Amino acid sequence: MSLLVFGHRNPDTDAICSAIAYADLLQRTTRPDAVAACCGPPNERTEFVLRRAGLAAPKLVMDVRPQVEDVCRREVVTAAFGDAFHEAYERMRKGDLRAIPVVDAERQVVGVLSILTMMELFFTDAADSTKARAVTTSLRKICEVLGGAFRNAIDPDRADELLVMVGAMSAEGFTERMQRYPCERLVVVCGDRPSIQLPAIDAGVRAVVITGGFPLASEVVEIAKAKGVSVIQSPFDTVNTTLRIKSAQFIDPVVERDVVSIPGKWTVAEARAVVERSGQPVFPVVADDEALIGLAFKSDIINPPKPQLVLVDHNELAQAVPGADEAEIVEVLDHHRLGGGLKSTQPIRFLNEPVGSTCTLVARQFRAAGLAPTPAIALCMASGIISDTLHLRSPTTTDVDRDVLEWLAGRCGVDLDLFVKEFFAIGSALRSKTATDVIREDCKEFTEHGVRFSISQIEETGFDLFWERKDDLRAALETFADKQRLDFAALLVTDVVSNGSLLLLSKESEAFEDTNYPRLDRSLYALENIVSRKKQLLPLISQLLS
Repeated sequence: MSLLVFGHRNPDTDAICSAIAYADLLQRTTRPDAVAACCGPPNERTEFVLRRAGLAAPKLVMDVRPQVEDVCRREVVTAAFGDAFHEAYERMRKGDLRAIPVVDAERQVVGVLSILTMMELFFTDAADSTKARAVTTSLRKICEVLGGAFRNAIDPDRADELLVMVGAMSAEGFTERMQRYPCERLVVVCGDRPSIQLPAIDAGVRAVVITGGFPLASEVVEIAKAKGVSVIQSPFDTVNTTLRIKSAQFIDPVVERDVVSIPGKWTVAEARAVVERSGQPVFPVVADDEALIGLAFKSDIINPPKPQLVLVDHNELAQAVPGADEAEIVEVLDHHRLGGGLKSTQPIRFLNEPVGSTCTLVARQFRAAGLAPTPAIALCMASGIISDTLHLRSPTTTDVDRDVLEWLAGRCGVDLDLFVKEFFAIGSALRSKTATDVIREDCKEFTEHGVRFSISQIEETGFDLFWERKDDLRAALETFADKQRLDFAALLVTDVVSNGSLLLLSKESEAFEDTNYPRLDRSLYALENIVSRKKQLLPLISQLLS
């Protein structure tokens, strides 16, 4: 499983760009398997950045709880009806497997074959001499398993229940015993003994197998042709030839057909409930069309490997990709406050600094490693800084951000001043998205003083579109808060020109009566010089709630 580098839910430009850039750095240093991921699609501004940089969007992963197809064995050894015991056993032996799935021509699972059930082909009822001799197979399979050669072949592909008889006695005793069985079903195994070969051929047995690699006289072969008796030459001695003929039996009778297959798209947790109740040795893993895609053992499902994550631009499980609480978080790179819920069983690298952008921290990691980012990655990181600091005008901006952005400017391959104008000129959420999508575009959930709430933030050039859509946005906030079971939901609309914001709430509590900011309408406040959710608005709300 790859190392996934994730930004927060409803990712903004800094979350997407820091994930891409940090995954690139890890690939070039310690983790070549690092993959940038996101649990929500990029917004319009971020898409603009990726187009200009020529970078692909991160892998969209909405839940990191492992699915069965993530933990199953993809290189699958299979069997099919009509295979011989010897063929199936050799595949299992080479794969060190005790059971394998049986599939049809379309790779649909029709059963499971195990070593334990295969033994039934050998250990039959010894008290019944006919059953003990029975081998259901074809002469072709017998010849293949022996690695032998036909001297005469009569209908070699026909499947029969054959009876194996070893000619290791006197001619008289052999003839007398042979008469106890139907000759058309007999396969007589003998060495270079014409006194056995000729009576068997004369009786019209199904086949004679000559052991030890001995040649058969041409006149005997002619008699066999005349009598319609197949003749096979075996390179093995009589004992081993007989054992191999037994191993040429078709596996069909011992295939367990009442089997449980597991959909590959099931989560491991869903599969675990089924696997723990089953006595199957292995579990075929199938696609939506029921075709076999892998094989899972109980240990794969009950104790699966945990996905490994690096969190960037957040450190709270409430903001992380679903399933992060069941994953192994190996590193955190962030510039927000410390949140709750994050735990680890081992020490991890945790970098959290009060800078304006996570991309600032990633760029510093490039510099510390002595690596120059490509122009595409440099532009990606510069965009994250520009977005999160409103091009260094946000109060969250530090001298570190200014220094890093200047360092990146010389490596981007574009005119950053012109790029900034284009960046903020596009992607008006109020112009292009539904009210519900506006609320969800860059939304984070918090819990302060026992109050659970969300803050969404969008950046606009002026407030004209907001006033046109104010009522729809308030209704969307109310619906969102109710659906997510929040105490309230807030939308911060920031004007990148005036460096001020409007705050719209799903509902007001008594706490907001203490704010000194002007109330413009029901649940609507003007926040002059407030542009940062993390450094200005969140502390304000926390203070009011306290």
